[in-house]
Amino acid sequence: MADTHWMVYLQKIFYPLLAIVGIPSNIVTILVFWRRNCMLSASSRYYLMAMSVADTMVLIFIVILELIVKYHIPEPFWFKNPWCTIRDFFNYGAYNTSVWLVVAFTVERFISINTLKLKARICTPRGALCVITAVFLCSHICAIPYFWANESRANNKTGKIECFYSTDVPHFYVKGLVWFQTTLAYIIPYIIIFTLNGLTLRQIYRSNKVYNGMIESSQRYRTTTHFRAQKRKSAVLLVTVSMTFAYLCTTRFITQIILRTSFYGINRNNYEKAINVAADIGTMLDLTNAAVNMYLYACTQARFRQEVLSCAKALLLPWKQKKHPEVVFQIDSGLQSPTRRVTEVLSNKKCLESQAS
Repeated sequence: MADTHWMVYLQKIFYPLLAIVGIPSNIVTILVFWRRNCMLSASSRYYLMAMSVADTMVLIFIVILELIVKYHIPEPFWFKNPWCTIRDFFNYGAYNTSVWLVVAFTVERFISINTLKLKARICTPRGALCVITAVFLCSHICAIPYFWANESRANNKTGKIECFYSTDVPHFYVKGLVWFQTTLAYIIPYIIIFTLNGLTLRQIYRSNKVYNGMIESSQRYRTTTHFRAQKRKSAVLLVTVSMTFAYLCTTRFITQIILRTSFYGINRNNYEKAINVAADIGTMLDLTNAAVNMYLYACTQARFRQEVLSCAKALLLPWKQKKHPEVVFQIDSGLQSPTRRVTEVLSNKKCLESQAS
C-alpha cells in the first residue's frame, strides 16, 4: 500500500480546524452586528451580517459536507443520486454569494466615501437588503447549470461510487461551465475590487492634501476632522476586507487557470504533480476567507473589538458583570463633545433628584 501523501494529512487537519474556528466566529459576528451598531452605518452592518451568513454556508456545504466527509467516509452520501446532481448547486451558490457580497460591500463603501449625493439614495438599509437579496438569488441562479453537469457512477479503477462530470453532456458544456464559474467568481470580482479600491485610496489621498492646506475656523476644523476620521475608518474596513479576500483567492485563481489550460483532465488526487499540491493549497487559502472576517473586523474596528470582548466576558465570567447606568454618548450636528453631553445628563439627573426631595 502506497504511503499517504503529506498533503492529505494536512487537509485532514486543516479543514476541521477551519470549520471549528470559522462557524462560531461568523455566528458571533452576526450577533454583535445585530445587537450593536459598532459605529457603523446600518447598511454596512447588513452587508457584514450577510457576508457572515454566506461564509457559514460555504463552511457547511463545502468544508464540512464535502471536504471533511470525504476523508472519513469511503462513499459519502453526496456521491449518490440525487445529491450528486444538486451538490454543486449548493456549493457554487453559497460560494458565489460570499464572493459577490464582498463586491457589493466594496461598491457600497466606494459610493459612501466618494459620492454624497448617491450615498443618500443608495447606501440605505432598504437598499442594502434589496442588493443582498438580489445577490443571493442571482448567485444560485448562476449555479443552476450544474444540475446537468454531474452524474453518479462507479470508478473504473476502484469500483467505488463517485460523482463525476456527466458523460451525456457535451465536452464544451463542461469546459464552458468551468470557465464561466472562473470568470464569475474571480476575474470580474478582481477587476471591480482592485479598481474601486484604487479609486478610493486616490480620493482619500487627494482629500488629505486639501485638508492639510486648509485654514478655516475652529468649528469648520472640528467638522472636517470628524468627517475625515469617519471616512478613514470606512476606507480601512473596506480595503482590509476586500483586499484580504483578493489576496487569499489569488493562488486558487492562478492554479485554476493553469489547470484549465495546460492540465485539463489531470488526476487531481495525484500529488506527485506539483500543480495538484499548489491547487489544493490555493483551495485551502481561498476557503480561509470564510473564517477570518471576524478577526479582520476586530483588528480594524475598535468598537467591534470592545463588543466582542464584552460578549466573551459575559459568557465566560458572568459573575463579574456589573450593571452600570446606561449613558448614551451622542454627538449632535454641532459636534458637541461626549464629555459635555455626559455632564449635562448628570446635571439634569441631579436637578430632578433635588426637585423630588
